[in-house]
Amino acid sequence: MTRPNISGIHHITAISASAVENLTFYESTLGLRLVKQTVNFDDPSTYHLYYGDEQGTPGTILTFFPWEKLPQGRPGAGMVTAIAFAVPMTMDSMDFWKRRMAAAGIRIETIERFGEPVLRFVDPHGLPLELIGIPHPPDTSFRQTCTLPKDYAIIGFHSATATLNELEPITALLQGAMGMTLSGQEKRRYRFGMDNPEDPGHYYDLIVDPQARSGRAGCGTVHHIAFRTKNDATQLQWQAILRGSGFDVTDVRDRQYFRSIYFRSPGGVLFEMATDSPGFGVDEAAAELGTSLKLPPQYERSRAAIEKQLPALRVGASRKEELHVLT
Repeated sequence: MTRPNISGIHHITAISASAVENLTFYESTLGLRLVKQTVNFDDPSTYHLYYGDEQGTPGTILTFFPWEKLPQGRPGAGMVTAIAFAVPMTMDSMDFWKRRMAAAGIRIETIERFGEPVLRFVDPHGLPLELIGIPHPPDTSFRQTCTLPKDYAIIGFHSATATLNELEPITALLQGAMGMTLSGQEKRRYRFGMDNPEDPGHYYDLIVDPQARSGRAGCGTVHHIAFRTKNDATQLQWQAILRGSGFDVTDVRDRQYFRSIYFRSPGGVLFEMATDSPGFGVDEAAAELGTSLKLPPQYERSRAAIEKQLPALRVGASRKEELHVLT
């Protein structure tokens, strides 16, 4: 069977605490757009918040389950342990983000990786994040209501980093069934590239540390990472390929804005293959993305009870202006 392309990361889903604090940080401080507010398919008492570029382009989407009473997690082996966003690689851009993070009271670490400048920090709930400067930004849509200068703004994912105790089992999957290419190595970090270098989220990095402690799920950790597949037909191809390679792959699940299959990769990271279509415009006009609560059809009859349980996000009018402006 011919292997379909994986052009990059589709989305990454993480766990946070307060939904309001999460919204304030990702929309106001990082300048992302809330493109969808809905609920967890398995737990409608909590939000599922989606952030991305103006149009909700695959490769820009970071999502959160804000479980406010969940204990703090610990990123570690068997998890995605850092999420990297791409920003323009200019001195002005990196200096802008250093000033912005300092003004927000966020401690940063400046390093270089594979010849690119990296700013490392954590979000208000402990999730490890990175901003990486790149010379040739991918084609994504700028958030029109963002007060950040376009020349400095986040332009989608750069990569994700997972921590594992051993290398060989996962490389058999990445380079074998999934067709990724080992494109670089720095000490214990291995970088794997996907098919289209012009798409956002082109890289998946592994840190191999036999002594790394296992991660503990909770606030500030990544739940799963999803890779892009073009449509339903290619997703079914992936399902057959992965099952043929010995992986326990789920049936197709309809996630309203894309369809998904899931499997546990060697080392423990939960992988998803998500379709690009139908996208976030199926139940909201482009200008209205993220402005109202959208429920999966099976929960519409319980809307009143669900809305009563969820904390108010206070978006509405405040969506049209930044909650605060940092320079």
